[in-house]
Amino acid sequence: MTPLHRPLTNWHDQATGRLSRGERAADRLRNGMGSWWFVGIFVLVMVAWALANVFAIRWDPYPFILLNLFLSMLAGLQGAILLIAAKRQDAIAAALARHDYETNLAAKQEIEELMELNRRQLELLRELHAAGEASVRAVAG
Repeated sequence: MTPLHRPLTNWHDQATGRLSRGERAADRLRNGMGSWWFVGIFVLVMVAWALANVFAIRWDPYPFILLNLFLSMLAGLQGAILLIAAKRQDAIAAALARHDYETNLAAKQEIEELMELNRRQLELLRELHAAGEASVRAVAG
């Protein structure tokens, strides 16, 4: 028979424990860029850039060609960072799916063992019942 419980494993910690520095950085950047703080700060910077260039310093006059260049570079980097983070999430999902599959196999084996034990108990009860009825007939007869 197998032991009552399999050792517990935290699959998320195991999957995230082997990350490279770049993968951890991509996760942090994804979490940062996917926040309302980032959106708010981003909008404030865009408004400040536009106001400064329309009314004050004018290092990048309208139509803000330098700003468009920076935004294009930012979009390219964000795309790469999000792809790296998505690839990591796929790896975590695959590890969790494997864990679920192994858990299901172990549960199936344990259920089959319990069913076999239950079948044996029913056989023993039938034998005891038959022996009890035979004893009652022997005493009565």
